[in-house]
Amino acid sequence: MSSDPLQELTGTLSTTEAAALLGVKPATLYAYVSRGLIRSEAGPDGTRQRRYHASDVQALAQRQQDRRDPERAVQAAVGGALHWGQPVLDSALTRIADGTLTYRGQDALALAEDAAVEEVAALLWTGDPAGWAPLPLRGRLTLGVTARAGTPAEALAYALAYAGAHDLSAHDARPEALPAQAARVLSLLYAALERHEAVPAAPDLPLHARLARAWGVPGQADLLRRTLILLADHELNVSTFTGRVAASGGASLHHAALAALCALQGPSHGLAALDASDLLEHTLRRGPAVAAREAARRHARLPGFGHPLYPVGDPRARALLGALRRQLGHTPGVQAAVTLEQAVGQDTGMAPNVDLALAALVHALGRGPEDTLALFALARATGWLAHMLEARQSGQMIRPRARYVGP
Repeated sequence: MSSDPLQELTGTLSTTEAAALLGVKPATLYAYVSRGLIRSEAGPDGTRQRRYHASDVQALAQRQQDRRDPERAVQAAVGGALHWGQPVLDSALTRIADGTLTYRGQDALALAEDAAVEEVAALLWTGDPAGWAPLPLRGRLTLGVTARAGTPAEALAYALAYAGAHDLSAHDARPEALPAQAARVLSLLYAALERHEAVPAAPDLPLHARLARAWGVPGQADLLRRTLILLADHELNVSTFTGRVAASGGASLHHAALAALCALQGPSHGLAALDASDLLEHTLRRGPAVAAREAARRHARLPGFGHPLYPVGDPRARALLGALRRQLGHTPGVQAAVTLEQAVGQDTGMAPNVDLALAALVHALGRGPEDTLALFALARATGWLAHMLEARQSGQMIRPRARYVGP
């Protein structure tokens, strides 16, 4: 076995081999395993040995080397270091690998079957699905007098900006206070949406039921619960990374969430579901072939299809579209998504991503396209807050260096 972390490794390693490759003591290796950075498995029968996944050890060794020599890391990926690559941050929250998505080691699709949104939030924030119970969900925070929001996303932004400036608890930096602050921020977002929809606040209802009530679709509360869990976190996407950077600099959770919400509003991220909504509407008018062809020409890509992290298909889309077929398969929006999936799959082999599933859900519920962004933000806020808590707990500010290429 070579000690060069750049050499491709496969299989498993012993404790001695893994520790040597990382240049750490066995105790540190065990800590990496407990943080979810390295997977381990039982060794040969009759022994108490553990074996460690070589690919995980290699990836961690590579990140350590890149941190020691950032110039070499940039040189190794000229022009693409920041595009689906560097920087790489250690995180024990979400893992995307081999077409699967897990939250702290638990399969996200399985959680979406019967877990509560609050349980998934507690799992991501504290590592304990039961950790929500002692958190004060009822914020008792007056939103104050703000401008009338034109869209739900605006309403969320106004609420975060106001609360960040006026909620005294927002400035409590004690580690033990942070999970309660996260619950307060999440509840605030649902309260802001309720107010935008002119529905009295219902802080004692489960979060997914609050959303269903605000949107006037109580019969589809379970579909919303599934969606809120499937979209809860997705590693270091643009909005999550933005919020994590803000929190690492000491911004309150309210203001860091506001930063994440602002970063969500780009056509390559949160607004991608709006393009998928347009594709659905066009499909209903002109059919899938014409709609797909014109959308691909207009966007230089096909909205709602393909994902760099899921070469064989987005598992979140499969799960949500499957639930939509079972419960709302008779609705035009879901039928349009099904015909698109079939037509695009036959012509290109591409599978739908979660943007198409989100657009189909919102259309089937009789809501406007702008609600795709609101639903995405409410769902992803759980993960935003988890990353902010992790950034605060690390005590390290995220501040990459720039490689100067000017005159």
